[in-house]
Amino acid sequence: MYPTKYHTPKTLSEAQKIFAAAASPAYLSGGHTLLPAMKLRLAAHSDLIDLSAIPEMHGFTQKADRLSIGAMTRHHDVANSALVAKLIPALAGCAGSIGDRHVRHRGTIGGSVANNDPAADYPAALLGLGAIIVTDKRQLVADEFFTGLYQTALQPGEILLQVEFPIPQIAAYAKFRSLASRYSVVGVFISQNNKKVRVAVTGAGAGGVFRVQSFEAALEKDFSPSALVTCSVDPAYLMADASGSSEYRANLINVMARRAVENPGKTSCYN
Repeated sequence: MYPTKYHTPKTLSEAQKIFAAAASPAYLSGGHTLLPAMKLRLAAHSDLIDLSAIPEMHGFTQKADRLSIGAMTRHHDVANSALVAKLIPALAGCAGSIGDRHVRHRGTIGGSVANNDPAADYPAALLGLGAIIVTDKRQLVADEFFTGLYQTALQPGEILLQVEFPIPQIAAYAKFRSLASRYSVVGVFISQNNKKVRVAVTGAGAGGVFRVQSFEAALEKDFSPSALVTCSVDPAYLMADASGSSEYRANLINVMARRAVENPGKTSCYN
């Protein structure tokens, strides 16, 4: 690792000032991607700005028909929150399915969302629920936020503060995960709100997380597993790797979508 300065600001304005004054700064949340990259000298930052001590970036708030979660809230806390379990139980289950207990006690929702790993769980939850991403500069809807593999609409120096989730009538998540990495080979998050359905897929897209509009249209007519039997995703838009071919993932998307509809309110994991 190259030399770096470590900062623990107590306020948002302090963090912003440190970032503005540094030569090559980076904000630190969970650090699961950033720190290994720095250790391998694949990334070099003059200053690391740890956001964990900023109070307003933690915790849960219910705002009418929305659930707001601070960006520095750990996966473990989302998974074990009574408020999340009451309002969006599938989201609590999604958080509880991430990695192992060590990852869940250190990783944050904001870090995962900002990193946008193509096999991460939270991007599917945000896109599947139609979440709003709140930063220190603006608000972005999930459909505009995720722009490609490991890419988001965040600008340099922009801080992700919280994520606001509309509270759905129904939500469910089903994932087929790698035994080695516990990442999703395919994960499908489905929600229904005011008769509108959203279907988001992670782990499979060649360009990262994506929605499946044909599945959404079918489920808006008939919210049942049978409505998806004839639906499909073109393998040409899917990734292929050691975990499975694009054709294999296309089939898994349909299977996981049907499993999600079969188990409303739950997160179901398969190996």
